[in-house]
Amino acid sequence: MTEPSATVYVVDDEPDMLKALERLLGAAGFSVQTFPSPEQFLARHDDTAPGCIVLDLALPGLNGLELQHALQAQGSALPIVFLTGRGDIAASVRAMKLGAADFLTKPVDADELIAAVDAALERNRERRAERAEKHLVAIRLAALTAREREVFELIAQGRLNKQIAAECGTVEKTIKFHRANLMRKLGVRTVADLVRLAERAGSGKPRSD
Repeated sequence: MTEPSATVYVVDDEPDMLKALERLLGAAGFSVQTFPSPEQFLARHDDTAPGCIVLDLALPGLNGLELQHALQAQGSALPIVFLTGRGDIAASVRAMKLGAADFLTKPVDADELIAAVDAALERNRERRAERAEKHLVAIRLAALTAREREVFELIAQGRLNKQIAAECGTVEKTIKFHRANLMRKLGVRTVADLVRLAERAGSGKPRSD
């Protein structure tokens, strides 16, 4: 199945600015959707599709930073390029700390905006790939039995078969059996591959004991 093309979502309460940004980005080859308010954007955008947001900072009602907070709370993968006519340094610092892709001042330079959107879309591709990989890992881990998952965690922490057997109250031969099964289910052939998979899944952290 082919992934849909990326969309640049533009959110600005000034109709003329909205049209100008739509023309500029459209002429650069981007697929563009415009919204006059954050509320309409939240109600209508597709967060599962690839894309990014070009967002005015100063908006009536829900402002740009508040929309950024709302999207973070939803776990959105859409990077944000902020626009402001005020050059608000404090707000830009807050936005960047919260993960904004860029922060540009109006009147925005066309080349700078296009470059910022390109970078934001690349960041979105990376985030989506990372999420897809984590989802695949989670599916594979879900196929493990409780004992296999326990053995997996201990291998990822660097335990040897003999140590795992002692910790699990069984014999080394049984651990080898579980190890072979779980590596087959996870699609890995070496312990190094298993450790890398555990890192992607957030497992394998050393115990305090």
